Amino acid sequence: MDAASNGGLLYHEVQEGKLCAVHCVNTALQGPFFSEFDLAALAADLDQRERQVMLQGVEAAAAATTAAGDFLAEGEGSHNVSLGGDFSIQVLQKALEVWDLQVVPLDSPAAGSSLFDPELEIAFICHLQDHWFCIRKVNEEWYNFNSLYPAPEHLSKFYLSAYIDTLKGSGWSIFAVRGNFPKECPMATEGSNGFGQWLTPDDAQRITASCNQVQTPTRQQVVSPLRGQSQGMSEMELFAAQQEEADLNAAIAASLMDSVGAFASRSAAEEESRSQALLPSEAASDVASKASNVEEQGGNQAEASEPSGGASIEESAPVSYPRERSPPSERRQQ
Repeated sequence: MDAASNGGLLYHEVQEGKLCAVHCVNTALQGPFFSEFDLAALAADLDQRERQVMLQGVEAAAAATTAAGDFLAEGEGSHNVSLGGDFSIQVLQKALEVWDLQVVPLDSPAAGSSLFDPELEIAFICHLQDHWFCIRKVNEEWYNFNSLYPAPEHLSKFYLSAYIDTLKGSGWSIFAVRGNFPKECPMATEGSNGFGQWLTPDDAQRITASCNQVQTPTRQQVVSPLRGQSQGMSEMELFAAQQEEADLNAAIAASLMDSVGAFASRSAAEEESRSQALLPSEAASDVASKASNVEEQGGNQAEASEPSGGASIEESAPVSYPRERSPPSERRQQ
């Protein structure tokens, strides 16, 4: 169990340049124990040891090449600190080992049940690309000591697990820090690195709340549906509320899609049944129409045949006179 330390105060460092690794180590230890020069010295020592190991391997194989010689040259650059000040996990591990602390990857078998119950640990260090920050339990309360924040942000036990799961899903590398953490840090060392501050939990909450109210335009657009409820909410609470709202909107959209699909299917079925019902009547109408056309054609043909028959009879009949009467010329002669 983490005993009360530093009189209940929280030690926080605000981002300076690219010294997030320094801030991460010091907030894990809860005091300004290391400077950038201390970590740079540890990085140089690690570089020297790595070169020696490489040289031993090359000599044993008797296969030293020009490329290997360039890689192992003293002035070819560090493999544990970048020109911008980003330190490797090996440097942070060496710094914490000074205080007899071990760094365990959270996704390794050595992490044990902490992978599913992070509350069992005391501190985590998180890394993505070129940024480091620490999540630390102080006086039985969890805080996010991200140096990009103006003050430590309180995390409830429920949101701790959700927050770590979110970081893992976003590609962050997370390491548990185990061992006997220093209990006290002399207050005389405050300000020794120029960017450390001691805060009470109430001060940290007040600073966080005031900064949440002064939002950038981008963040205002993101949390605009929650604007009436966002005051006094922490970063994790805002994230959870936004996630819940997004899930609700997705469920509504899916429900609407189902309703539209059901309506379209029902309309198609009704249209098909209507067309099938119309088929018999349409067929009967077609039969009646065809029958009427046939009758019409028969009538027309009959009318056309009657005049031609009558004319032929009249033309073929011979002109005859009665036998008892003679032609007019014969009657005159008599």
